[in-house]
Amino acid sequence: MKIISWNVNSVRARINNILEYIKQSNPDVLFLQEIKTQEKDFPFQTFEEKGFFSYVFGQKSYNGVAFISKFKINNISFDFINDKLKQSRIITGDILINKKKVKLINIYVPNGNPVDTDKYTYKKNWLSLFNKEVKKEIISNSNIIISGDFNIIPEDIDVYDPKRYENDALFKLEIRKKYRELINLGFNDVYRHLKKDKQEFTFWDYFAGSWQKNYGMRIDHFLISNNLLNIVKSIKINKQPRSKSKPSDHTPIELEII
Repeated sequence: MKIISWNVNSVRARINNILEYIKQSNPDVLFLQEIKTQEKDFPFQTFEEKGFFSYVFGQKSYNGVAFISKFKINNISFDFINDKLKQSRIITGDILINKKKVKLINIYVPNGNPVDTDKYTYKKNWLSLFNKEVKKEIISNSNIIISGDFNIIPEDIDVYDPKRYENDALFKLEIRKKYRELINLGFNDVYRHLKKDKQEFTFWDYFAGSWQKNYGMRIDHFLISNNLLNIVKSIKINKQPRSKSKPSDHTPIELEII
C-alpha cells in the first residue's frame, strides 16, 4: 500500500499537476493539505473519474485538508481538536491495514509567522491542543498514522541554513519541543528513522531561486505509531513535482507499507 502526503497549495490551481502525479505514482491514499477551496468547489468528479473517493474539509481561499482514496475511509471527522478560530486544518478517518484498524490523521499546522504576533500564539496553542488529543487517542487506538504539513523543521539537518531560521516560527526551540513531545507519545518520524543522516527537503520557497539553489527545508512529515513500524517498507521524498510548470512549493512524501 502506498500512502502519500502533499501540500498542493490550491487543489484547483494545481489539478493538472496532481492528476499527472497520481498517474505516475499510483497512490492508494493521498493526504492533501492547503487545498484552498470550499467543499462545494472541490473537484470531486475529477477524482472519481480516476477511481478515487474524496473526503474534504474545505475553507474558502485558505487552508483546507482532504483524503483522496481508492477505497472508502470510515469515521471521517473534522473535529479532532476544538480550534477556536474554526480553521480547516485536520481531517481524520479509519482504514484497515493488515486487518488492523488504523487511524489516519491529516494535518496542516499553522505557520506561526511573524513570531511577535497572535499567529505565533495560535500555533503554540494549536500544537498543545493537538498533542493533548493525540495522547488521548493513542490510549484507545495505538495504530495511528499522522501526516501532513507540520510547518516544523525538526533538526538542523532539516534546513539549508539553521542559523537563518533560529527565530522563525518553523524552527524556534519551543516549537521543535512540541514536535518532540508528540513523538514521545509513541511515534517515529519515518523519514528520519529510515534515512538517518540524509539531508532532503520537502519545501522550497518560490522566491530568490530557492528551488534552483536547493535552499529548502523538511517540514512535511509522516509520524507512525511505534507498533506499526514493522509494516513500513520505505519512504521517499519525490522532488519531481516541484520541478514542474506552475508547481506547489511543497513536494510529495511517499510512504510504502507492507
